[in-house]
Amino acid sequence: MLSDTAIAASTPRAPIADIADRLGVGAEHLIPYGHEIAKIHIDALNAPPANRTRPKPPGKLILVSATTPTRAGEGKTTTSIGLGQALTRLGESACIALREPSLGPCLGIKGGATGGGYAQAVPANRINLHFTGDFHAITTVNNLVAATIDNHIYWGNELGIDPRMVAWRRVMDMNDRSLRHIVLGLGGRYQGIPREGGFDITAASEIMAILCLANDLDDLRLRLDSILIGSNYAGEPVYLASLNITDALMALLRDALHPNLVQTLEGTPVLMHGGPFANIAHGCSSVFATRMAMHFADWAITEAGFGFDLGAEKFFDIKCRSAGLNPDAVVLVTTIRALKSHGGADDSACGHPDPAAVQRGLENLDKHIESVGLFHKRPVVALNHFAGDTEEEIRLVRERAERHDVPFSVSRHFEQGGAGSEDLARKVMTAAGQTTAYHPLYELTLSVPEKICAVSRAIYGAGDVSFTKAAENDLKRVEELGLDSLPVCIAKAPSSLADDPALRGRPRDFQ
Repeated sequence: MLSDTAIAASTPRAPIADIADRLGVGAEHLIPYGHEIAKIHIDALNAPPANRTRPKPPGKLILVSATTPTRAGEGKTTTSIGLGQALTRLGESACIALREPSLGPCLGIKGGATGGGYAQAVPANRINLHFTGDFHAITTVNNLVAATIDNHIYWGNELGIDPRMVAWRRVMDMNDRSLRHIVLGLGGRYQGIPREGGFDITAASEIMAILCLANDLDDLRLRLDSILIGSNYAGEPVYLASLNITDALMALLRDALHPNLVQTLEGTPVLMHGGPFANIAHGCSSVFATRMAMHFADWAITEAGFGFDLGAEKFFDIKCRSAGLNPDAVVLVTTIRALKSHGGADDSACGHPDPAAVQRGLENLDKHIESVGLFHKRPVVALNHFAGDTEEEIRLVRERAERHDVPFSVSRHFEQGGAGSEDLARKVMTAAGQTTAYHPLYELTLSVPEKICAVSRAIYGAGDVSFTKAAENDLKRVEELGLDSLPVCIAKAPSSLADDPALRGRPRDFQ
């Protein structure tokens, strides 16, 4: 099989204006970034699709999630792309909404985030490297806040910000562990006030999460103003609004607000916008992009990061609550490789036939199917096919899905593109026709510890949850600030259902 680069290079592509035209985007809302990339102005959400003679209802929303992933990932992006291409092949109007790649992981072990094989978003090299500058804008906004805080403290500190209690960190879109914990302001009286600080990766910035959760410009401004940047010497909270820089932040985010339009190898539109990590933040592309996909297409396919226990739980409990969304179907992606890993096989042996390891690892699939059901949804299990998968191994996964009475499909999008996912597409369309309203896992009236316990026990499988003294103090502070009525966003290791990355399969009753 050809390499991803060779496949992309040998595949003709339509001009991005043609892709926008097929989607129904009016020329007045298209902002070209060359021949293959464009942005769609958010005002397009208020205009009817140009290719429709009458108003259309919002498209059906399909969430793609996965079982607990291995280090290489299990193919949510390729499956999303393959599914979108298959729906297009079947004559349906489809649009895919994905996250933008983070440059750090692209240059590290993980690599790019545009799919692979015959299920790719293109142009991959431009998407993976800088794209339209959204991450740069978010980095700049984040670091303007940090610089303003330190500058305010240096020039008299009218707000009385306690340098020891500054909660805001700088970011860069790079993996650089040596900058995670640093001391700022060294070099004498003209170089700032010395204090501890550090850098996070841009995808982990609160600005990234805010941009991706904002419902409109007013909501974006409110969320920015509400950022807790630290405390004053009296222990009182200090919010970003008090710095009087929100107009500047909004101006810097002016272009980054608009979703980016690219295409798959088969010409299906892809909206790539935002990129929060699911093991830290909520792990979903922007609300703007999701709504835009639903606005223009009859089928909107989106994914949530890592396994169902991370991105998808947050998709339901955070994004859907905030944006008023209700997915019509859920696709749960798994691979024979991942199931072998969860069954105890060594990573180096996961490429060899091992039905016994697959059988043992199916308990991880069991848990994720059950977790989907907790939100009153019934998943379609999609086996992301690899060339080394045996018929016996595939049969074991099919039989387990049948035992749960959920649809099952072997998706060969990597080797065959949309043609390899047509069976999956048909089963997703059937499932979407039988949808029910989702039900949140917990009520917002619960206390924060109760919410954490609800997620830990129901989704992760924990038997008990304990809190350190420092955590108890933080929870008390959350309550004092009046933030205890919000959903919880839990940071957790992505490679296990538990908080211990070494625990594979389906850990039970851990603490």
